[in-house]
Order: sequence, then C-alpha cells, then structure tokens
Amino acid sequence: MAVLPFRPIPFFANKNRAFWRLQAAGWGGAMLLRGASGLANGQPLSYLVLVLISTITGLSLTLILSVIYRQLINRRPLITWGLTVLVMPMAAFLNAFVDTWVAGLYAGDSGSGFAQRFIGLFYIDATLLLAWSALYYMINFFLQIEEQNDQLIQLENQATQAQLAMLRYQLNPHFLFNTLNSISTLVLLKQTEPANAMLSRLSSFLRYTLVNEPTGRVTVAQEIDTLKLYLEIERMRFEERLRTRFQIESGTESGLLPSLLLQPLVENAIKYAVSPQESGAEITIAVQLVGPNLRITVSDTGPGLQSGGPNNRLTGVTFDGGEQVSTGVGLANIRDRLAQAYGEEHRFETMEPAEGGFAVLIEIPFERRDTPLPTAAADKRPALAG
Repeated sequence: MAVLPFRPIPFFANKNRAFWRLQAAGWGGAMLLRGASGLANGQPLSYLVLVLISTITGLSLTLILSVIYRQLINRRPLITWGLTVLVMPMAAFLNAFVDTWVAGLYAGDSGSGFAQRFIGLFYIDATLLLAWSALYYMINFFLQIEEQNDQLIQLENQATQAQLAMLRYQLNPHFLFNTLNSISTLVLLKQTEPANAMLSRLSSFLRYTLVNEPTGRVTVAQEIDTLKLYLEIERMRFEERLRTRFQIESGTESGLLPSLLLQPLVENAIKYAVSPQESGAEITIAVQLVGPNLRITVSDTGPGLQSGGPNNRLTGVTFDGGEQVSTGVGLANIRDRLAQAYGEEHRFETMEPAEGGFAVLIEIPFERRDTPLPTAAADKRPALAG
C-alpha cells in the first residue's frame, strides 16, 4: 500500500496560529495548575470560578500587552526595555486588582483585608505576566534572527547563482567571435555552403545555451552531444588538423555536471595545441567512475606548458614579444565554477603526461537526474529558422 509522504509544517510557519496555540496552552496549563492546587488545599468546586475569571483576565491583559510589545520590539533597546518595565507592572497591578475584587465578592467578610489579599495575588499575577513577557520577547527575537538568517542564505544563493551565470556567460562571446570571424572569412571567399553549415551549427549551439540555465546542470550525455556540436564547428576551421577521441565509460552518461563545463577545456586545447602546430593535435575526452566520483579528463598531444613559450595555458593570456595582446577565458574560469558549484568536494588538476602534451583532470561527486533534458545534438534546425 502506497504511503503518502509526510512533510511536517514548522510550528511558526503561521505566526498568528502559533500565537493562539501558545496562548491556549499556556493559560490553560496555568488554570489547571491553580485549580488543582486549590482543590488539593480543600477549596470547594466553586473556587474554580475564581480561577477561570483570573485566567480570562490574564489572557485579556496579555492580548493588550502583545499589541504594545509588537510596537516596542523593533525600537531602540532603551525605549523597548524602558517602556516594558513601566507597562508590565501596570498590567500586573490591574490583574491583581480584578482578582482581589472578585475574591472579595466570593469570600465576603473573611477577616483578611483588601490590601492583604491584593499583595498575595499581585505576587502571583506579576510572576505569570513576567514569565509571559519574557517568553514573548524570546520567541519573537528568535523568529527575527531566523528570518534574517533565511534572508542571508537567500542573498548568498543569489550571489552564487549570479557569479555562476557570469562565469558561464564569459564563455559564449569568446567562442562566438571566433566562429563569426570564420563565417565572415568563408563568405568573403564565396564558400556559401560551408558558411551556411557553420551558421546552422552555431545557431543550434546558441539555442542550447539559451535553453539551459547558466547555473543548471546537465548529464554527461548531453554535455558530450553539445561538445560534439561545438567540435563540428571548429573542425570546419581546422579540418584534419583537429582530431578527437571520446572515451566515455558505460554508466557515466547519466552523471550530472555543470552546463558547458567541457567546452572551454576543449577550446583551450584547440587554441594552444591544435592552432600553433601545422600537424595539429589530437584531443581526448575521457569520462569514468572512480569510486563515488565522476572523473573527467581532457588531454591533447600539443606542446604542453613550454617554458618561455608564446602563451600561457593556465591563465589564457597570450603574449607577443613580451607584450600582452589578448586575454581568453582560461582555466581559472573552470576552477571558479567548480568552486562555486561544489565547494571543497571537487578536484581540479593540470598536468603534463609523460608521453607529452597537456591534460586537465576534474573529479566531482557522481549524481544522477531522473528526467533528462533535451540535448543540443537533437536540435539542428537550419540557421535563421524561426
């Protein structure tokens, strides 16, 4: 038999309802305690009428105090506590006066004077109202702190999402300018069909980036499909100089990772391994499971980190004759995105394999999604289509 999921509702989710519940529980408990104490001391059942009237009086006065305290709680401490010290004894005095008057009507001429009864009842009523006032301020201060913490967490999440979006949006212009420049060159050379094909693939790639949120995550299969679409665009620029190899371990396709995480890594490999070599280079993308983690490796057969070379792969800054001439996104962008998404639960390393070249290794927690999103490769409508 299916069991409906039980989701407990926080007690203070509805503050008005929580207030009345606490009022009923508090004053009901006080009435039972005073009534039981009176009966245990030999008082008749009619004594319960006095207890009921006293409880109603105290409840009514605390309703008035709640309105006053609500206006005082957000004022300066001097005003809040100063007026509270004045108002609370006045309420206790009024409560004790009513209780003494009703007790006098009930007891008649019992030999004890009004003042004597008043002092005894004032002590009891002042204790109850003092405890009620303390609980009122404690609970409301606690709720205010909780609300401030929730707002702070919400602001931190918004800041994190904004930073992730900023990091993701840094990738698109860098790639877009290169592709548009290539399309422009093909148009100038009157190579219409390659230019239209590149424009069509660019349209599909950009459509994918618009569908997926910058702070969202996609499956490995979706990321690989998008990466292949990107490589098709770049292969039209570099032709046989750009060689790729995919090693995707079975079972990793459903793993989640930040959207467009691999594209800048491959772009970095194209810029520093394929582009400067006449023979080009081979780029390998490997994905495998290592314990509870998803390991992703992007490597190339380029020159690696050549000491004193013309470029710096780690920062994405290109130099010419000692002068900085262009700035790319670089691997620091990926490192920042991983830090924002996973905190310390990730691994990011760059290395030069023994066989040469350059490699980037990423490890993140392996997670799955039940309902996959549409892939970019499935959407290849012609360019300029509606």
